[in-house]
Amino acid sequence: GPTHCATCGSVLQPNNVNFVVCQLFALLTAVWFRLYLHPSKTSPLVRHVVATLLGFYFALFCFGWYALHFLVQSGITYGIMILSGVEHMHKYCLVVALGYLSICQITRVYVFDYGMYSADFTGPMMVITQKITSLAFEMHDGKVELQDHLLIKRMPSLLEYLSYNCNFMGILAGPTCSYNDYIAFIEGRSYRSKQLDTNSKVNGAHKQNDPSPKASVSSKLGTCAISLLVFLSVCKVFPVERNIDDEFIATTPFYGQVVYLYLSMLTTRPKYYFVWTLADAINNAAGFGFNGYNKDGSPRWDLISNLRILNIEFATSFKMFLDNWNIQTAHWLKRVCYERCPYNPTAATFLLSAMWHGAYPGYYLTFVTGILVTLAARAMRHNVRPYFLGSPTHKLVYDIITWAGTQIAICYTVVPFVLLSVAPSLKFYRSWYFCGHIACLLLAVALPVKPRHLRTKEMSNSGAHQTLDQQPLTGTDHYSSLKLKTT
Repeated sequence: GPTHCATCGSVLQPNNVNFVVCQLFALLTAVWFRLYLHPSKTSPLVRHVVATLLGFYFALFCFGWYALHFLVQSGITYGIMILSGVEHMHKYCLVVALGYLSICQITRVYVFDYGMYSADFTGPMMVITQKITSLAFEMHDGKVELQDHLLIKRMPSLLEYLSYNCNFMGILAGPTCSYNDYIAFIEGRSYRSKQLDTNSKVNGAHKQNDPSPKASVSSKLGTCAISLLVFLSVCKVFPVERNIDDEFIATTPFYGQVVYLYLSMLTTRPKYYFVWTLADAINNAAGFGFNGYNKDGSPRWDLISNLRILNIEFATSFKMFLDNWNIQTAHWLKRVCYERCPYNPTAATFLLSAMWHGAYPGYYLTFVTGILVTLAARAMRHNVRPYFLGSPTHKLVYDIITWAGTQIAICYTVVPFVLLSVAPSLKFYRSWYFCGHIACLLLAVALPVKPRHLRTKEMSNSGAHQTLDQQPLTGTDHYSSLKLKTT
């Protein structure tokens, strides 16, 4: 059926082979870009022009004339930025960029080609949409004068803007990065600023030479190879569609269905690991993504990493999973929606995420379920976790139980995301008697949770900065309360 193409068959379609060939070519080009167009001997202008033209060339190669949408979407929003005042620019850009993306997604799915992931030119547009809106929000905030290194003080030139949106490293698979980080990379400032931040104990030798991305790129390519092998070998063994096969439902005991659900969802993830890790490796190979040094003096190349695989597979909470999966998109959602939404930020963020992902109804089913699971998980964590922190043994038991619960909850939530259509998704939920939805609803209603502004206040009182190392995305809670006052 059409859904099967989405999970397995699509990998070896000509378009996907095109995509991988293009990305491998981009990897070689990135090495050349770093060595031969190094900022020390090349002007930013040349680096911008080369990065942009190569990006268009790759886009044309993969998507044909559909690639013009990338230019049109960028052009319209650039016009809006110039014509509208800084006061409301970010709202107009969000509506127009997201609207344009949605129109493309809807026509691709319902007018031309339902269910087939053939030349999906909307993939790059999803990243461009994030970049356009991030830029607009950062410029708006730059005028409101909040202290943050992301804020932008001047309007980008058209070349800088197109280079940021359509450079060859990020055109096909992202990830989204902040505009200031990208410009610092093009102008050769990315190492300097990060080296000043890192503690000065790092020996002086590092300071002279650029840190090398070789080790990082090699390990990421290794991860890619393993992910691809796992995906190609295991995907056929555990097809997701078997979860809704009548005979399977009738003959398999419930615990068997649970285990099979986990295994079948496990095998859909390596596809994302492959694409995102390869995209990260390409950016690193070009010299982009440096993020200071580790304690042992080795360079860190995770500035724009999109996922942390071990944290995903061993996540013990829904939040931990979301914080480590598609990290750059989570940052974007947090920045443009969660921190600014005065009512129901959790629901609004999931809804925006569903709209951004596309026109398949399965996405909406997944994100509506996700709202329930998030609220329930938050309630559980606030009420139950304190009882288990007494001894290491209790903590271990708690971690094992929450790991199993988290993995099943995630699998249960993302089934519609993989199946794409309403009928098969509801058939799956019916076969489970909607038990996940009912349990989450009861937990969310029965257990008390303090509202967000009170939690933020408590955190800032109790020296919450100590826990920020463990929670990469919660560091902006205090910042969000500032921002809510200003928007």
